[in-house]
Amino acid sequence: MSLLSTLARLEAIRSGRAEPLATVRHRHLSDRPMVVVPLAAAGEAGAPLAVLLGTDRAAPRLHLVPQPLNRTQRFDFLARFAAELLPYLESFGAEVEQIEASEKDPETGEKTQVFRELCADAPQLIVPNPGSIRHLALLGRSTRFRRTAEDADPGPYPAPTRVPLLGRWLTHLTERSQVPGSSLLLPMTGLLARHWATGQSHLEDQHLAAQLAWHSPPPGLTGAEAAELAETERDAHGQLTHPPAGPATDPRFDELVLAGAITRHDAALVALQHLTTAGQPAAGLTTADRPAERQRAELLVKLASEQLHAALESVLLPTWRDVWHGLDLLRTLPPAAHLAERWESDRWSYTGHRDRLAAGEPPQPKQDDAVTAARKLAQREREQVRVDVQEALDDPLVMAERRLAGEAFTGVVTEVTPAYDTSGRSPKPRPLVTVRTEDRPHADPGREAHRANGLAAQKAVIVGADPAEGTITVQVTSGMGRKKEPEPGSLPEPGDRITFTLFELTPRQSAPLPDPDDTPWTHGGPPGSADHSPTAAEEWE
Repeated sequence: MSLLSTLARLEAIRSGRAEPLATVRHRHLSDRPMVVVPLAAAGEAGAPLAVLLGTDRAAPRLHLVPQPLNRTQRFDFLARFAAELLPYLESFGAEVEQIEASEKDPETGEKTQVFRELCADAPQLIVPNPGSIRHLALLGRSTRFRRTAEDADPGPYPAPTRVPLLGRWLTHLTERSQVPGSSLLLPMTGLLARHWATGQSHLEDQHLAAQLAWHSPPPGLTGAEAAELAETERDAHGQLTHPPAGPATDPRFDELVLAGAITRHDAALVALQHLTTAGQPAAGLTTADRPAERQRAELLVKLASEQLHAALESVLLPTWRDVWHGLDLLRTLPPAAHLAERWESDRWSYTGHRDRLAAGEPPQPKQDDAVTAARKLAQREREQVRVDVQEALDDPLVMAERRLAGEAFTGVVTEVTPAYDTSGRSPKPRPLVTVRTEDRPHADPGREAHRANGLAAQKAVIVGADPAEGTITVQVTSGMGRKKEPEPGSLPEPGDRITFTLFELTPRQSAPLPDPDDTPWTHGGPPGSADHSPTAAEEWE
């Protein structure tokens, strides 16, 4: 945690309200996001219980598993989930734009101009917290390998046709969510924590209702009191008014409400199935009474289903409303300048997965080979650096954190002195820029500095600092054009306010990796030498 974040949390405790950590919104928000609030069954990792989802805050749609231990009901639930989610995910794949790019011919080495398709937009899923992402990842891992009735060897328990496709999409989205700056799948608690500080710990911020309580505490209550009330308040029946849905459930709800509702539904369903398969009517009844008895059993199943539906909906709706409330708060912030660039990267990711599905490629393996894992790690490290730099350039509050850490300085230009490097055949401009600043950066002579928010990427070298005068002198080494004199406007003028960073403004490329076929045996051997098929434990029994 940075010093500025700590100060913001202390200020939130003092004021009793959430304090801003950003002046702009650093994550993309779609005009039509899909809000997904999943619920998992207690006692079994990844066992789905229900999901509330939709793109209309006034019309959420609930799908549930009446008996989480029943394999058939699980796959019926996943089929309904897929029928709801896949049309949304696939709806962004039709509208594309042509992007000009260059490709290198592997034989001649010559570059040729080609056009590649890029989807004009991409889907966005919003979930309550990181636990919901982990639950979706487990669903993707356990379904993307499933066999269906259309396969040559479907096995004894084939899954509905669209379930493996749902698993592949969930796997792609949850893996993409691990890339810093990605916005295809976002947890609301993380979004709010990135832009506002509360007076509680990061762990307490994972309760969405408690986190939101710091933004708008009821009259007469502080943020801490409102958050405690959101976590602990119960109604007349002993149930939490703000259940921690997404994906956990309250144990008291499981004991007093859910267990009874599932038991009643199971009993009603067993009675109906008995009437359907029994050859004789129940004791004391004639054959003529069977239609009435069946009608009564069907009514009991319907009532039990409605009670179970109402119980789960009461748990999920508060979190559903909280997610949309969080979106309203985030939309009050203007978008950051580099958001479009990062969203374009998400669009390329979405387009690539769409193309892989269309080409009939196999599902993602359960374990990456050494080269793929190294590439993913390098990409995430590179994107983390890119996000940190872009957020600092876009947001004065983020840049203030870097200035407090001694990684940048901001001040007013007091003097620009022409100077030249005469060591080569022709002199090159190397002007000296003196900046008066109140910051105390790690300005060691010879250290490289970079001008932030300049007209061009401009590098400089620190040549001196005078702490008594509060000045730092840098020698500009690039970004001035190729002429003997600096291009007009390429250098700051005395009186201009300017910022230099001591970190690079573009991430460095990682070292080249070997081809997958050349993976050394010390790293698992070439792909295909190990069995990457799903194990029996990964498939639902």
